[in-house]
Amino acid sequence: MTQRPDISPAEPKWNLVGPGLVVAATGVGAADLIATTVAGSKYGYALLWAVVAGCIMKVILVEGAGRYSLATGNTIFEGWSSLGRWTHWYFGPYIVIWGFVYGAAGMAGTGLALYSLLPFGSVAAWGIVSGLLGMALVWSGRYDLFEKVLTAMVILMFVTMVLAAALTLPNLGEIAAGLVPVIPEGAMINVLSVAGGVGGTITLAAYGYWLREKGWHTPRFMKVMRLDNGIAYLVTGIFVIATLIVGAELLFSAQIAIGSGDQGMVDLAGVLADRYGDWMGKLFLVGFWAASMSSLVGVWNGVSLMFADFFGHVQGKPHDHPDRLSGGRYYKFYIFWLTFPPMIMLFLGQPVYLILAYGVLGALFMPFMSVTLLWILNTARTPAEWRNGTLTNIMMGLCTLAFAALAADQLRGAIMRVL
Repeated sequence: MTQRPDISPAEPKWNLVGPGLVVAATGVGAADLIATTVAGSKYGYALLWAVVAGCIMKVILVEGAGRYSLATGNTIFEGWSSLGRWTHWYFGPYIVIWGFVYGAAGMAGTGLALYSLLPFGSVAAWGIVSGLLGMALVWSGRYDLFEKVLTAMVILMFVTMVLAAALTLPNLGEIAAGLVPVIPEGAMINVLSVAGGVGGTITLAAYGYWLREKGWHTPRFMKVMRLDNGIAYLVTGIFVIATLIVGAELLFSAQIAIGSGDQGMVDLAGVLADRYGDWMGKLFLVGFWAASMSSLVGVWNGVSLMFADFFGHVQGKPHDHPDRLSGGRYYKFYIFWLTFPPMIMLFLGQPVYLILAYGVLGALFMPFMSVTLLWILNTARTPAEWRNGTLTNIMMGLCTLAFAALAADQLRGAIMRVL
């Protein structure tokens, strides 16, 4: 591998954490918050263990992706490509369709949060503002600026949600009981959604790219990468547990129903305002916006890096060609693709068959990632020193089974929405 000239060869420092927090914050968006809140409102603390299990699964997968990148100097897509061209035929259509649909969903989510805070204009207008702001923040490809912005948003969303949970005066005994694995009757889908949805998106695979942008690019960064990953998902776990506490204490106990999708977060802000005052409702909406916006900005950067690498690789460009790197032509093209074409769907709605393709390809991504990591990290594609051990293989195998079950349900749901 040829080292990029702008990457410093500085020694690893234990206080340099960042890429893990970026991948965790990007993966946890409004959809994850509403899934966890609904689980809390329906089953109280009974699914708390599933949140913890979900965080452990993401730590394992993200560590695997980071370990491969540091051990080999290759990107995750180069690893996938080594398994055969079938990975191109899956990932290419997926990243194009996913970007178009997510671009609309991401802008709509941030637009709803801003419209709820500043009720003038429209959700679509605020969504467009959010998309353009995200584009401006990542266009240059400067990782240091991007990481600082994401860190500020993580602090904001973390503080607001933990404060909301603390105000509900949670029952510590029931929280402890929720750590015992129990599946209430009819709750299997909620278990899978909570465990599989704690930051479980294509952005998990972007971790290796953010390690590269940070300047962590050789095996000597392995320890700091693992520390970074662990801290990130500890923070994420606390944040998502706080979300479940809010659902359990505010909604489950009072049998209050909230809307589906992003609207559920707005409804929850209304419940908080009624219980603790308007200030708490507004503060929660700020946290909701920070969660939505951090996902948007993270995708605008991380998935654009993945697309640039993918498109440059299939064209045969060298590993370190400028077109395959941050700030290059392909990177900027995908940012444009995420921002402008999806604006059409903010006004015209989402085409049924496009959503079906998005649902089918998206449902398969997490099983695809876990299976391919098992393959890559147990073969000569990874240096022997850094291959999976027995425990890691068992844990990744369990992740694969869990994601396969969730994928089956998501596929069924996607098909049912069309029929």
